[in-house]
Order: sequence, then C-alpha cells, then structure tokens
Amino acid sequence: MRHLTRPITLGLLCGAVLTAGCGAHKDASGGGGGGGATSSAGKTVNVYLLPKQKGIAYFTSCSVGAEAAAKELGDVNLVYDGPTDGAPEAAASLIESWTLKGANVICVSPNDPNVLAPAMTKAKQGGVHMLTWDADSTPDSREFFVDQATSEQIGDALVDTMAKDIGGADPVGKVAIVTATLTAANQNEWIKFMQERLKKYPRLQLVAIKPCNDNQTLAFQVTQDLMKAYPDLKGVFGISSVAFPGAAEAIKQAGKSGQVLVTGLSTPNNMKPYVKDGTVKSVVLWNTEDLGYLTIYAAEAVANGKLKPGATTFHAGKLGDKKIEGDKILLGDILVFNKDNIDKFNF
Repeated sequence: MRHLTRPITLGLLCGAVLTAGCGAHKDASGGGGGGGATSSAGKTVNVYLLPKQKGIAYFTSCSVGAEAAAKELGDVNLVYDGPTDGAPEAAASLIESWTLKGANVICVSPNDPNVLAPAMTKAKQGGVHMLTWDADSTPDSREFFVDQATSEQIGDALVDTMAKDIGGADPVGKVAIVTATLTAANQNEWIKFMQERLKKYPRLQLVAIKPCNDNQTLAFQVTQDLMKAYPDLKGVFGISSVAFPGAAEAIKQAGKSGQVLVTGLSTPNNMKPYVKDGTVKSVVLWNTEDLGYLTIYAAEAVANGKLKPGATTFHAGKLGDKKIEGDKILLGDILVFNKDNIDKFNF
C-alpha cells in the first residue's frame, strides 16, 4: 500500500496542476493576453477584464490597449472575456466564476449596476480587488473607477459638437437622443449633463430619448421612427458605439444626409464611411486603446499596493501621470474626429 500511495498522491497533485492550467488556457482563448508572465519577484497578478459586451469594436479596441499594458508590465496574466449579448446576468456569473479561480483583480464595465453590484460586492468581500472602467457601478462595490472623462465633459462635448455641426450663432431645431439602454449608468449621467448643456442653446429642443438596447439594428429602426414622428427633426445623438452607426445608416438610407445631423460616440473605424460620405460631420470619443491600457496599469498597481485610496495622481506607463479625483482615475481629453483627421486614427 505504501508503494501505491505515493504515486497516487503525486498523480493527484499533477492532476490538480493540469486542471488549473487547463482553466487558464480556456479563459485565455476567450480573448486573453498576458499569458502567465511573472514579475522579478515571481508574483503573477491575475487580472480579468470584463466589457459590457464582447465582440463590438469599441471594447475590442480597449482590449488591444489592455494587452499592450499587460505585456509592458510583465507581471500581469490578463484574461479578456464577457457576454456577447451584453446580458448583465451573464456578466455577474463570470465574476463569480473568476473569483473561484483566484482572481486578484476584476475590472468591470457594468451594463446594469443594479444586477452586477451584488456579485462585485461579494467578490470584493472575498478579497478580490474590484475596479470599474468605461462605466461605473455603486461606489461600495469597487475601489476605483477608471473614467474616460468626466460625465460633464462628455455631455458638454456632445451638445457643443451638435450645435457646431448644425451651424449658426444660435442653432435651431429639434434633436433626439438614441441611447444604449435606459439602465446604462454612464449614458444616463451623460444625458443629465447634455440636458444641462442644452440650456446654452435655447433654440435646440430635445424631443425624445429612445433606447436601442445596444443593438445597431434596433438603433437603425429607432432613428427611422424618430424621423417619421418628427419630420422636421434636425439632429440625432447616438450615444453608444452601436447607436451612432445605426442612426447614421438610417439617416443615410432615408436620403437625409446633411438635412438631419447626427453625432455621437463611436470608434473612428466604425464611422469613417459616414464621415467620408458626408452623413456625419463629427465623431466624439476618447482614445479607447488608452482606456484599456490605463485600466490594466491601475489593476496591477492596486494589486501590488502601489495605488491606494487617497492618492491624487497615478503614473501609468506611456500615459504619464494621470489625475485622480476622489476614487476616479481620469484618462483625459475628449477627442473629436472629422474628415480632416479621422484617417490618422486606427481603432
């Protein structure tokens, strides 16, 4: 029996190691980067990056920057994965699964904070560092929010861009918003500041706010319906990366390019065809690759104790020192792409 016990024990240990290894490879195949790197101290930081919806260009470009940061840091094992349909319930299940697998940090872009916050809080209480990025959750469910810009900056930029595109010292007309979902926390914050900024242009009248459930086909249909309901509609804001191209396509197919102005938030690559054919004058966004890059730098710093509550600045590799307001790490400036500069960007 003694001769049999030791080989069996070793076999079980080897099996456990192989099982853990298989788990890591399975997740990495879902879009991970990093790949088992270690720091000079031999410690690996397991970071899971959860987008609202995997497979759309906006979040894919964020993952490119995240992978670059993981390779640069050298001690981050990065896994990028998320629900392809954007279902918050599926995202919550991933958080629970990654916690059981020994995650050090989970970075979440929550589609619905009400659904995700309980899973995030439970993971945090279990010792996992929780960050939000792109969109925020409840403050008690995470340590820091990696914010692309303040909501006021984004709301102001959207309204000012629409006013400029409509033209004139005192732009006039009815405008509508096509948003992601009615529960999307960041979009709701942007809308709040958009409504405030519209007071600067009293002859711009906001007539409707419609959700597209972050579906480009539905955004197309919603915009068609808006143009039918308001034949004199002058402008449409598409404030998600799929709402904007959906709205632009509806206006283009209706033959109203230049008559109904459309602006919003999406990647330059998504919007280049519409900018070049004149349907869209301006695209508002931030550098999405830098957002992913900054998030992984923050995750690694939190896990290693280099970034703690109360900090006011944070050094993030090639991005330099980034400002921290309270518990929000700010990426920086809003970018506006147009026909003169959009070809300079590839994300």
